[in-house]
Formats: sequence, C-alpha cells, structure tokens
Amino acid sequence: MSTAPLVGYSSSDSEDETQTAVAGRTGPATRGRRCGQSPLPKERFPVPDSVLNMFPDDRPEDDSAKHGGRMRTFPHERGNWATHVYVPYEAGEEFPDLLDVLLPHAQTYVPRLVRMEAFHLSLSQSVVLRHHWILPFMQALKDRMASFERTFVGLEVTSGHEQFLDLVSEVDRVMEEFDLTTFYQDPSFHVSLAWCVGDACLQLEGHCLQELQEIMDEFEDSEMLLRVQAKQVRCKSGNKFFSMPLR
Repeated sequence: MSTAPLVGYSSSDSEDETQTAVAGRTGPATRGRRCGQSPLPKERFPVPDSVLNMFPDDRPEDDSAKHGGRMRTFPHERGNWATHVYVPYEAGEEFPDLLDVLLPHAQTYVPRLVRMEAFHLSLSQSVVLRHHWILPFMQALKDRMASFERTFVGLEVTSGHEQFLDLVSEVDRVMEEFDLTTFYQDPSFHVSLAWCVGDACLQLEGHCLQELQEIMDEFEDSEMLLRVQAKQVRCKSGNKFFSMPLR
C-alpha cells in the first residue's frame, strides 16, 4: 500500500444554548373589592434562601474553556448518551516520532493545532441514544459486525476503502433501526492527527499539506508505519465502551 495522503478538513458542529426564565403565576384577585375599584397592588416577597437551596441546579456546566474551546454538538439532557462507532487506530512505537516532525511544521501555519490524544477511524456520526436503547443497539451492532474480517488502514485509506464502505453500510442499518442519523454519503475514511477550534482549511491547503506529505514520504519506513491491523470495531456511548471483534 502506498503512503497515505494527508488531508485537511473542518467541522462546523456547535451548539448555542439559551436560558429561559419562567415567571410565577398569579391567580384572579377580584375578591374583597367592589366592582369598579382599581386592583390592589400586590407585594411580592423574596423566596428565602433556605427554600432555594432545597432545589439546587444540578445541570452539568457546558464550559467550552474546559475542553479547548470545543462545544457540544447537541445540548446535554439527562438520559441522553452521545454515541459514536469507530475503528481504533493502535499506533506503532515510531508513530509519535512521525507526529513530532509533522505537527510542529503544521503549527507554523496554524499555531493553535493540538495533537490528538487518541486515534481512530469513524464509522458513524455522533448520535444520541436513550439509556434504555444502549444494550439493544450494541447487540444489533454486534450482529452486523459478526461477518467482517480484519483490514488495513492508513491516515487516509488508500486500500480497503470498499471494505470500510461495507462496514458503514451495516452500521447505517443499525442507525436506521433506531431512527438515528446515518453516516455521510461518499465518505473519505481517515485518521485525525491534530485538531483546532475554527475552520483552518485555507491555512492548511496548498503549501502546508504538500510539505507535510513530503515529510511523511521521506520518513523512514513510513509505508509500514502507517499500516495498522484493525482487529475490532468499538462504540462509545457516554462513558461506556463496547468492542466488537473482527474475525
């Protein structure tokens, strides 16, 4: 397999959250006054702190500053579990050495680029599962994955593309069973190496990607380094991880 090409792409997933204040109701106040009289002014008393403290706001704080500026693709709701199907990329020992060369060069064009903490190849978009759907969803996914064999991937798949399309087709069938969003049409399979907030495609396209490709082509044993045997498909739902071995 030839060395995989480098690609730059952007994601515009973000959510704007709004807060709604609900005013307390007041009922009819016509008793105790004669017809034609103006209604008596109502004095509202503040709610005591001891009462307010009985009902703490336990909603999770969605502070993007704690996540490098990243925002949720959908608002958090109790009982909803963000779910994502992917193939893990288990990097070899020399893979960090390659990143140590590629990332600083890319940061000369986009200084805010941050190295990925883990590497994977997506087979689905991020979707929302209700908690009681998780186990039946995983069982349906395992049934679909049972017949697939292992394959090889690079940064952008240059061989095995058809096999990954077959995998996505089976994942999409499970998504449709649960009325969830299917994967992109005509996807380009890749392993992300770094990320940044905002769209930096213009800075990366052209000279930057060309220079990074040349660095990777010249890196010793890069063709073998960028091959990995995909032994399993994983699904992350909230803080739960499920693994489906590929035979």
